[in-house]
Amino acid sequence: MKKLEKVKNIHFVGIGGAGMIGIARVLLQKGYSISGSDINFSEELKKIAKDGAVVFHGHCEENIDGADLLVVSSAIEADNPELIAAKNKSITVIPRAEMLGSLMIGYESIAIAGSHGKTTTTSMIAKIFDVADLSPTYVVGGKVLSTDENSDLGKGKYLIAEADESDGTFIHLQPDVVVLTNIDNDHLVHYNNIFENLLDSFVTFLENIPFWGYVVMNGDDSDVLKVSNRIARKMITFGEETDCNYVIRNIESKGGSQNFTIYDSKNNSKYDFLLNLPGKHNVFNASAAIAVALEEQIGIEKIRKAISDFSGVGRRYEKHKVNIESKKITLIDDYGHHPIEIRCNLNGIKEEYPNKKICMIFQPHRYTRTAQLFDDFVNVLMMADCLILLDIYSASEKPIRDISSKRIVESIIKKGHKDVTHLKDDDDIIDFIKLKKDSYDILVTQGAGSISKVCESIKNG
Repeated sequence: MKKLEKVKNIHFVGIGGAGMIGIARVLLQKGYSISGSDINFSEELKKIAKDGAVVFHGHCEENIDGADLLVVSSAIEADNPELIAAKNKSITVIPRAEMLGSLMIGYESIAIAGSHGKTTTTSMIAKIFDVADLSPTYVVGGKVLSTDENSDLGKGKYLIAEADESDGTFIHLQPDVVVLTNIDNDHLVHYNNIFENLLDSFVTFLENIPFWGYVVMNGDDSDVLKVSNRIARKMITFGEETDCNYVIRNIESKGGSQNFTIYDSKNNSKYDFLLNLPGKHNVFNASAAIAVALEEQIGIEKIRKAISDFSGVGRRYEKHKVNIESKKITLIDDYGHHPIEIRCNLNGIKEEYPNKKICMIFQPHRYTRTAQLFDDFVNVLMMADCLILLDIYSASEKPIRDISSKRIVESIIKKGHKDVTHLKDDDDIIDFIKLKKDSYDILVTQGAGSISKVCESIKNG
C-alpha cells in the first residue's frame, strides 16, 4: 500500500457493484478520499455516502473532477463519459481486480475463486478468522448477514477476498492462498465461448501464487483437477473422494441444518461440525473454509463455533417471513442465476421444507447465458411447483433472436408443466402471487438482476 499512498482521490465508476463497493469501503476506512458514480442509488450507496464517500447518481464527466485514479466495474461500457474524460485528462484507469490486487500488498492474502460458492465461502472464512480473534480485512461480493456489510478493514495480517473470473481480470491478483471451489461453464462470453480458454485463465491465476503459498481445491471437481495438473504449487484437496486431504463424510440434514464430519488425513484426525444452512453445496463451501483454517493453524473449537454460528450472506438463500393477504409464507431470496445454482437452491428448499409447494419467480440474467444454457434452464425450472418468469435482465447485452422468457415458458409447458406463467410487467407480480396464494407455501425470488427489487416489494406488502 506504500506506493498507493501517492494516490489520494480515487473515483469508482459503477461503485454500486457488489465487488466495487466493498473495495471502496475498505479504502475509505484506510483514509483515502473516495467518490463514485452509479445509475442506481441503493441503500448500500446511501450508507457509504453517510460514511464519507461522495456518490453521484448517474455518470457524467464532471464527476471525476479532482480524481487521481479511476477504478472501473466490468459492467461499464467504453463510451462511458467518465472514462472518456479520464482518457482526455490522462488519468489512470484500472479494473476492479487490479485495485483489489493493490489492496492485497502487505497482507497475507486469501483469494476465493470458482464458478459457484465464492461469496458464501469467502464469508465463512472471514467468520472463522474473526471468531479466532485474527481481525481480518475482507471484501465479499454480498452482504454478510451477521454484520450487514460486504467488507471491513480489520487490524490483523489477513486479507480475505473473492477472485471473480467473469471478466478475466482476476489474473491481476497475486494471493498467498487460493481457494478453488469448482469450475463450470459460466461467463464464457468473455472467453469467446471456449471452455478451454476459461481453464487457461484459472491456470494463469493459480500460477500467480508465490512459491510459499498453496491452493485449497475441490478434489471432486473434474475441471478443477484438469487445472491442477497444469500448475506446480502446493495443493490441498477437500471433497468426498477418499484420496482428498480433507474428506467429507456422514452428511445428515434436518430442518435446514446439517451435521457432517471432516477426516483430516494429514493428522489422522476427524472433526464433527454443525452447519445451520441446508444444501450439500454449503457443506462443500464450509469444508473449503475449514481446510483453509486448519492449514492456517486455527484451533478446531474456534472453527466449529464459527461454522455453527454462520448465518449466511444476503441474497444467498436469505429467508423472510411475509404475509400474502392472510396466509403466512416463507420468502427465500437467492442470487443464483446459473442452472446449477438454481438446482442447489431448490434442493436446499426441498431438504428444509419437505412436502411444501414452491413458487419460484425467476428472472433470467443475460441473453448469452440464457442461449448457451437454454435446455439446462428448462430442465431445472421444471422442479418448481409453480413458476413465474420475468423478462430477461440484459445486463447491457443486446437481445438474441428467439431467446426470451416467453420461449422458456413455451418449452417448459411442452415438457408437461401445468403451472408456469410469463409476466412482462413487474408491477403485476403482487396481484398474481395473491391470486395464486393457495397453490404454494414457499415463495422464491431467484436471479441476479433487478429481481431483488421484487423481493423488497413483496416484503413491503
